[in-house]
Amino acid sequence: MFFVNNIFNMSIIKEVKDKLIKVLYGKGSVPRGLVELNEYFRLYDDINFEVKEKNGKYIVRSTNYRYGSIMTVCDTKEEIEKNIQDAILTSFSVPSSYAAEAKLKRVGVNKQTYAFA
Repeated sequence: MFFVNNIFNMSIIKEVKDKLIKVLYGKGSVPRGLVELNEYFRLYDDINFEVKEKNGKYIVRSTNYRYGSIMTVCDTKEEIEKNIQDAILTSFSVPSSYAAEAKLKRVGVNKQTYAFA
């Protein structure tokens, strides 16, 4: 039970911290990572992901990220979309409060590719 409560508290702390960062930066300013994210997609195109199910978990890994791998683990299929977007933002040190500004979207035939809108 402690582990679940600890994760819940960390989630609240992260959310408050992200919103505070956005307030401090102001509406006219964006974190450097958001600029780097935009630049990455402009130079290198989309990031593809593969999803594998193992022991009741969904393991998601990028297949063409130029700087290593972006990975996340999900308990349900419904979490995959949100977790991939969060993992991409984390890879570029972008607070989750800037998810709307990042404009990440699923693209491609199998919808396992993400691009900067």
